[in-house]
Amino acid sequence: MTPIRPDLDPELRALLADMPLRSDLDAEALAQIRPFSSMPVEPLLEGRAVERREVTVPAADGARIPLSIFSPAGTDSSTGAPCVYWMHGGGMVMGDRFSQIDIPLEWLDLFGAVVISVDYRLAPEATGTTLVDDCYQGLLWISEHADELGIDPARIVVAGASAGGGLAAGVTLMARDRGTPAIAAQVLICPMLDHRNITTSSHQYSGTPGVWTREMNEFGWRSVLGGIEDERVPGEDERVPGYISPAVADDLSGLPTTYVDAGSAEVFRDEDVDYATRIWAAGGQAELHIWAGGFHGFDALYPRAAVSAGARRTRNDWLTRVLTPAPTGGAGKDTLSA
Repeated sequence: MTPIRPDLDPELRALLADMPLRSDLDAEALAQIRPFSSMPVEPLLEGRAVERREVTVPAADGARIPLSIFSPAGTDSSTGAPCVYWMHGGGMVMGDRFSQIDIPLEWLDLFGAVVISVDYRLAPEATGTTLVDDCYQGLLWISEHADELGIDPARIVVAGASAGGGLAAGVTLMARDRGTPAIAAQVLICPMLDHRNITTSSHQYSGTPGVWTREMNEFGWRSVLGGIEDERVPGEDERVPGYISPAVADDLSGLPTTYVDAGSAEVFRDEDVDYATRIWAAGGQAELHIWAGGFHGFDALYPRAAVSAGARRTRNDWLTRVLTPAPTGGAGKDTLSA
């Protein structure tokens, strides 16, 4: 029997009706889907005053990790722009550094941010902490080259959607535990945080076709864990590191200010709510938005829908507050912020 589910937003339901959906994912289907899991970035750059640079940085094991750097054209490198470090979605098994890149490119337009997107290695070819380690090494490189990139090292934001949101959370935990680099904020968009797949929302979106179902989620996590779960001894501590599955991290204290959002009609809803709740319980600052009727990735797939536009606008307003330098004082002067 299918559990009762929150209704989809009517506009989103109509848009989704034309999309071919499936209920599960396997190796054969993944091979067919991967070539179509990202769109070319060039059309998004047309009409934008942006400079693009491609670099590779060394991973912990010596592999080369591609980074794409998008900077506002003509900016003075000495001014210290904010930086958004982007981790793409795709269930940890598909996508590339240009997936959902329209989201951070909007922040380049709004804030003059330097956007840097990482091409971390994918599961099942890469497993364990490899994916989050790749992302962390990219962050270290950004911090070490902040002057060259024209970045203010005090305004580095890590951000990602879906699997990328989970990786952004893992990178933030890793940076906190290792004491470097400093992260000003993390933006977790419908993040994939919990390998256990046991929440009410995960069971609500099981057994029928969808954008991302419980069965697809199981495949994604099984691919990235690569046997780690098999090493777990019943009754002993969880063996999956919190850097991979941030929901199992024991300690969420000391994290930078955090933005979490998701749809009410998606697998990740409950684990995302729980993550924000645990940040508050640890004394941290988090802003949480659950968008009524939103399915997984709704605002990436259909950015012009009314609920999507609201989600993006609210996220942008939060980033405006985070990235706008605090007023230095001065009687009689007003400070405007979104």
